[in-house]
Amino acid sequence: MENFDPLGVHTGDSIVVAPSQTLTNREYFMLRKTALKVVRHLGIVGECNIQYALNPKSEKYCIIEVNARLSRSSALASKATGYPLAYVATKLALGRNLVSIRNSITKTTTACFEPSLDYCVLKMPRWDLKKFNRVSNKLGSSMLSVGEVMAIGRTFEEVIQKACRMVNPALDGLEGIDSNLTDDDIPLEDQIRIPTDMRLFAVQRALEEGWGVDKVHDYTKIDKWFLSKLENIARMRNACKNCGDISKLFAENGTDRMRSLKIAGFSDAQIARYTNLMPLMDGAAHVRNIRKSLGVKPCVKQIDTLAAEFPAETNYLYMTYSGNEDDVSAGVHGSIDAVPYEDASRPTTPSSKMFKSRIRSASLAQDKIATLADKQERGVMVLGCGAYCIGSSVEFDWCAVSAVRQLRKDGFKSIIVNYNPETVSTDYDESDRLYFEELSLERVLDIYEREGAGGIIVSVGGQIPNNLAGPLAQSGAKILGTSARDIERAEDRHQFSNMLDEMGLKQPAWSVLSSKEEAVRFSQDVGFPVLVRPSFVLSGAAMRVATDETQLRNFLDLAADVAADKPVVVTKFILGAKEIEFDAIANNGKILNYAIGEHLENAGVHSGDATVILPAQKLYVETIRKIKKYASAISKALNITGPFNIQFMAVGNDVQVIECNLRASRTFPFVSKTFHKNFISLATKAMCGLKAVSYNINLLDIDYVCVKAPMFSFTRLRGADPTLGVEMASTGEVACFGHDPQQAFLQAMLATGFKLPKSGSTILLSIANDDIRREFAESAIIFNKMGYKLSATPGTASWYKTNCKLDMKVVRKPVNEDGDQVEDSKDAPSAITELKESDVELVINISEGTTRRDEISSGYMIRRTSVDYGIGLVTNVKCAVWLAKSMELGYDQFPARNIGEFYHLDV
Repeated sequence: MENFDPLGVHTGDSIVVAPSQTLTNREYFMLRKTALKVVRHLGIVGECNIQYALNPKSEKYCIIEVNARLSRSSALASKATGYPLAYVATKLALGRNLVSIRNSITKTTTACFEPSLDYCVLKMPRWDLKKFNRVSNKLGSSMLSVGEVMAIGRTFEEVIQKACRMVNPALDGLEGIDSNLTDDDIPLEDQIRIPTDMRLFAVQRALEEGWGVDKVHDYTKIDKWFLSKLENIARMRNACKNCGDISKLFAENGTDRMRSLKIAGFSDAQIARYTNLMPLMDGAAHVRNIRKSLGVKPCVKQIDTLAAEFPAETNYLYMTYSGNEDDVSAGVHGSIDAVPYEDASRPTTPSSKMFKSRIRSASLAQDKIATLADKQERGVMVLGCGAYCIGSSVEFDWCAVSAVRQLRKDGFKSIIVNYNPETVSTDYDESDRLYFEELSLERVLDIYEREGAGGIIVSVGGQIPNNLAGPLAQSGAKILGTSARDIERAEDRHQFSNMLDEMGLKQPAWSVLSSKEEAVRFSQDVGFPVLVRPSFVLSGAAMRVATDETQLRNFLDLAADVAADKPVVVTKFILGAKEIEFDAIANNGKILNYAIGEHLENAGVHSGDATVILPAQKLYVETIRKIKKYASAISKALNITGPFNIQFMAVGNDVQVIECNLRASRTFPFVSKTFHKNFISLATKAMCGLKAVSYNINLLDIDYVCVKAPMFSFTRLRGADPTLGVEMASTGEVACFGHDPQQAFLQAMLATGFKLPKSGSTILLSIANDDIRREFAESAIIFNKMGYKLSATPGTASWYKTNCKLDMKVVRKPVNEDGDQVEDSKDAPSAITELKESDVELVINISEGTTRRDEISSGYMIRRTSVDYGIGLVTNVKCAVWLAKSMELGYDQFPARNIGEFYHLDV
């Protein structure tokens, strides 16, 4: 495998291509020979990874490192070739030899061979750096990406355009100018010279503007072969744009022209936009119809590890336009053709469109998929989670795999569509057919039509599949579970808020944004702070709490960019409220099973960053009763079938609805593992029309507690402020069981890598206001009694001396009110000096409730220094209080127990 970026960018942050494209035969065999010598010399058994640096102008090379283990690229290599490295390595470790291990794809040959590829594979990283304040987006030797995608095709142009659509579903392909991802304020030379998460789009822009391969190579040192392929894409784009008319573009040699564009990876939406067919969704449908009328359809090809030399027995598939025939047969009933595109010039209204889409879905459902046996034969498509990113990680892959396993158990042919090489759902033996393909409307329809599938499950893969529900239903696809119309009613914040008002269910005061001035007036009426919320987003993208008018105006601009044509809602932000998570399964509007999880932190911390306690421990009976009543009413109103999640907030017994997601949420695996009941299996039965019987879950019989805690990557993100807010920042999570909440909480904290302070070390406190100081007072006394030395910033130290008679060493804030750095003095060192030079092992820095400049910048410097020096950091008062209580009870000495001991199973 070969990196697209030159040496200096971590391989996890670089585009990677397989097989290598720019090596000569001599270079290839030189490196291969070296690899064989290295593994023999080191005596390696099993998997091994060697990274080389090769001078492109000579045959000089260096070995950067050797990893005698499975590496991050092992999953990629296994998925790219179909050769299961971990499986074979395990067999070797157990004493088997390569000759006796069977090739699990061909089933006839042995594992003693090198895979050969008659296709091209490209891995592209996914970053989420924009979610963090003050973080640099420059790429270097430390990895910053949070996920990756893998595209398969027959040309480099095809796979890089596919990969761009996979990494960011808002993109139609690889574009520079049209992507809006380049910065007009920074010279293009600097944007392509310095490696960043957006450099690829700047390179493409330079080629679109006619810079030429040589000039771009001088700035980037990216191999000219790669740049020449990107230039091909730029030239074809410019040619289409210059033509500007769809009928003129395909008037002569229409089939050849269309096929050339598709072989180069251009999507129907790109072609529609270049030829001014608007609105884009209708335009893309029009291009689709033209393409099909010209007979240009994608072929289905198999990954067989041996470049078609031996017949393969797996259904590990991808689609490409560089082929004349399919490697596998179509579905048993032949393909379904989606409803033809109707002339966009005809007047349509939302109601007439909705009526047509209902008629289309109903007719398809009755005519084509009449019986359960028919549906089982036709198969069910499950749309996967796509690239891991902040907010969508392995939780959604667990949901997709659970759904597929239940489908197979119930006799359904299962078809998975996903493109993430890190997932279990993209293992070729998990489903009857695996399409390693994009989750775009165009490609999902291609697969749906070709397979003649009985329906599509969109609610187990997170936000990307959920957003496709409406367009798929309008194109005539059968959506299993909750209808696309009801999904829209829940996802569209305006429609959902209106529905709650009509039902008389409480929610924070809200207003739909039509102008900035209107939003400002609303905020002044209800009082700051307010929450800006875009629709159809995951992990709270562009969600912000505004504490004044200037912040509100800035955040509205950001939300408008993210939401595109979807509504942005401004709601009153309620301070000091408790947030409650409600995960459930319903069938035709009736709830089958539910779980109520309680957030440790107050509302204002995103649910993905919150510490969640299950079963809930400190909710009033009246609060639980209202939550169940509200959830039941919402489920009935939206006629939910399948998984759903509602977030509530409560102040006392006053319960209000925050939002509802008609899909599996990221807490479904946590809930299922806590209760030892698979919620997704039950949801899958309901969505497929099978008999779904509720699980018997009695909360009074559960004599343990499970706590989910977030994992963060602030140490890797240079300059990021390690604080929590309404937009999600965590990159993983853990969950631990305990006999009481404090026990489970402390185990979860330790599982995230949190280091407890050693006895007799120093704890540094910097707490913003008197209310929070008062809440933490008992915990400060506990730490003092346990023998810890306490130091604090001046305001905090003074308050605890006056109110709790606690003497603390005073340290100065690193920044004064004017924003100037503070020097150390004899009587009080700076907090930063204290962190660097003394025995501080825990920092409790809580800056909520203030917007003073010195508090923000001092707090940031204390938090950042703590992370950089590996010192334990707590930034939420509720967590700090629980930490003190758990440590006082001695729960850091908890003996390991297997999960069966909690479930009361004989293990």
